[in-house]
Amino acid sequence: MHNPGHRFQAQDRLADGAQYIGGRLTKGTSGRTHAVVNPATGEEVYTYELASTADVDAAVAAAREAFPGWAGTTPGERSDALHRFAAVLAERAEEFAQAESLQCGKPLKLTREFDVPGTIDNTAFFAGAARHLQGQSAGEYSGDHTSYVRREPIGVVGSIAPWNYPLQMAAWKILPAIAAGNTIVLKPAELTPLTSLLFAEAATHAGIPDGVINIVTGLGKETGEHLVGHPDVAMTSFTGSTAVGKRVAEIATSTVKRLHLELGGKAPFLVFDDADLEAAVHGAVAGSLINTGQDCTAATRAYVQRPLYEAFVERTGALMASVRVGDPFAPGTDLGPLISHAQRDRVAGFVDRARGYARVVTGGEAPQGELKSGAYYAPTLVADAGQDSEIVQAEIFGPVLVVLPFDTDDEGIALANDTPYGLAASAWSRDVYRANRATREIKAGCVWVNDHIPIISEMPHGGYKASGFGKDMSAYSFEEYTQIKHVMFDNTAVARKDWHRTVFGDRP
Repeated sequence: MHNPGHRFQAQDRLADGAQYIGGRLTKGTSGRTHAVVNPATGEEVYTYELASTADVDAAVAAAREAFPGWAGTTPGERSDALHRFAAVLAERAEEFAQAESLQCGKPLKLTREFDVPGTIDNTAFFAGAARHLQGQSAGEYSGDHTSYVRREPIGVVGSIAPWNYPLQMAAWKILPAIAAGNTIVLKPAELTPLTSLLFAEAATHAGIPDGVINIVTGLGKETGEHLVGHPDVAMTSFTGSTAVGKRVAEIATSTVKRLHLELGGKAPFLVFDDADLEAAVHGAVAGSLINTGQDCTAATRAYVQRPLYEAFVERTGALMASVRVGDPFAPGTDLGPLISHAQRDRVAGFVDRARGYARVVTGGEAPQGELKSGAYYAPTLVADAGQDSEIVQAEIFGPVLVVLPFDTDDEGIALANDTPYGLAASAWSRDVYRANRATREIKAGCVWVNDHIPIISEMPHGGYKASGFGKDMSAYSFEEYTQIKHVMFDNTAVARKDWHRTVFGDRP
């Protein structure tokens, strides 16, 4: 199983604490400790002192103090700093890959090939985007007046990141914010703070000034809510469940701050009867099992047109059964554990309850033997559930794919839209007109055609409906961390006097 040497590497690196405030690691002051647990083994790999509300206040104060200087740098200076940051991340890529695998249970090949390279690429993208903080060109829209629009940073951003992609979610929140000239306080999930802390430390090493990036690691109910409601925080960005997102919105509204929410998902995987069946089967397995299914864009509901339905169920079940579940640090592992035993039991509960109304084709159990101590759950395929059933409508967040048949194209698209969520979807067809119709009519922030799951830094990620609002990545994300100001020049002194007479009449 896992090499315990990885534990000591992470622990020694962060020996000074799990709070990063004003450019240095410090210990939390809540008087309570929390452990990071390797979900593959149940071992505690790092124990730290939780943040208190006073630590949040200190982090916000550090960010507020750093804001005028950072906002006053030129786009080129911020770009240069982010390019140096990307280089530091590349130099430390293996350290980040191992720490992410250790705290999340992700297969090391996934963190090496996806999480860490994606984060480095995102850093390089925003290094370039920093030079394109553009408003609108000047124009005379009202007589002798010249108008233009400025894009300006907002101030201190308070962000909350989830446990499923700790490094990438930290990057998605920090990078556009600081590229636009803001400063930030990020609260990572208490289960997975390691790579967020290392990310902030690497930024300081790259020359990003103290206080621009701050990390507070505490419990959501205490430190998270305090950060969202803090009067000196001008914007809140949250990624997590829809239920918690509603609470975040409620608190943010009390101080009328800018809000960005990336919430839950229940992505449909729509297979028309002219699709390449083998491609769809492989896409369904990869798309549903990515990150052990703990991905809000993962394929969770496969709707397959009836002529292909039974063959799809049979072949997908067989391919799922061949997926190698095991030690995240073993080269041959395809699927690691869930984040915790509590999450494993939650996923198992959905499947166990579904046995009363659906068919479990493969999986549906926790592996035994040497994997018994970890939070593992077998890749699971469930067929023949009703559209209104719990397993079809609720977000499971585990390695579970549900397959349902449909007859007409109209029915398939209607079923795809029939949940509260709208984050991502995919359509599988050889017919460009059929596929194009699906991309138009499916209500989701991203619709893939003949693929499922890839993302790129240049394109936006964000949802419709109960999946939230706002975009991560891309220039759209960059603009979300700015506010626009209309500037208007009166070009003649005469015009000012005439306007005065129009409003107030002839007065001395």
